[in-house]
Amino acid sequence: MDDVIIIGGSFAGLAAALQLGRARRKVTVLDTGLPRNRFAGHSHGLLGHDHKPPLDILAEARQQLARYPTIRLVNARADSISGAIDDFSVLTGDGESLGARRLILSYGVADQMPDVPGFAEGWGTSIVPCPYCDGFEVAGQHWGLVWSGPQSHNSVRLFHDWTDTLTLFADGHDIPPDMRVDLGHRNIPVVDGRITEIAHHGGHNATVKLDTGPNVAVDILFAHPRNKPSASLHESLGLATVDTPLGIALKVDERRETSMPGIYAAGDLANPLMPSVTTASSHGAIAGIFSQQSMLV
Repeated sequence: MDDVIIIGGSFAGLAAALQLGRARRKVTVLDTGLPRNRFAGHSHGLLGHDHKPPLDILAEARQQLARYPTIRLVNARADSISGAIDDFSVLTGDGESLGARRLILSYGVADQMPDVPGFAEGWGTSIVPCPYCDGFEVAGQHWGLVWSGPQSHNSVRLFHDWTDTLTLFADGHDIPPDMRVDLGHRNIPVVDGRITEIAHHGGHNATVKLDTGPNVAVDILFAHPRNKPSASLHESLGLATVDTPLGIALKVDERRETSMPGIYAAGDLANPLMPSVTTASSHGAIAGIFSQQSMLV
């Protein structure tokens, strides 16, 4: 039996495994090899790895974990979880049954692409969600923002640290009158009408095509599509969740423990705020440390 099984081997899961391996705890990491940021050419803001391709960072992390004899990395999907603290059972897609005293869920979320031609094709290059991840490289240029709800108003304020040139695309949404007034005071143009297509021109540049009015070219387009957990294991376990404007996140305490004793969660799956590789790595390390400490006798 393992001390801990980690389900999801991206930044959060591997950070948890590192802490546990250094504590000489027996760990199995199950991973399908599909991290959320695989569409991005570079990852930014992670100390020591700034501007490196995310898949390269993960490959290097796996190589470093190989020096720890108690860590096992397995390319497999977790199909089901049963049991309770000190006696969990995980069934993999390969039919292997694994046991562990603790679990860490770090299988992340999947972004739900809208049915707009060109959106999925530009995701991670000319269409991005996070200014902390990509804002510096396009600072001072013409940004576009697709309105997704009242939370987009805060993005307008946030973006001011990177650019003074921003166009807001309503995309068929009703923007509250008081927010429209504030946008006017900030000299932020609002383009009404629905987006029908996004054309890409290499690099970050994109042209937003609309069902009414002329096309609008921007140097980068920010959007926040809804997302959903990459697996449904938390549902079968009945774990408590938190509703966010873009989807749900697992509810965890300061130790990253979920509502079920012995199960921890980290990464985008349990981050209701602004996810990033930095916070995922930090929360993964915390989950690893506290899961280890919970097994002390």
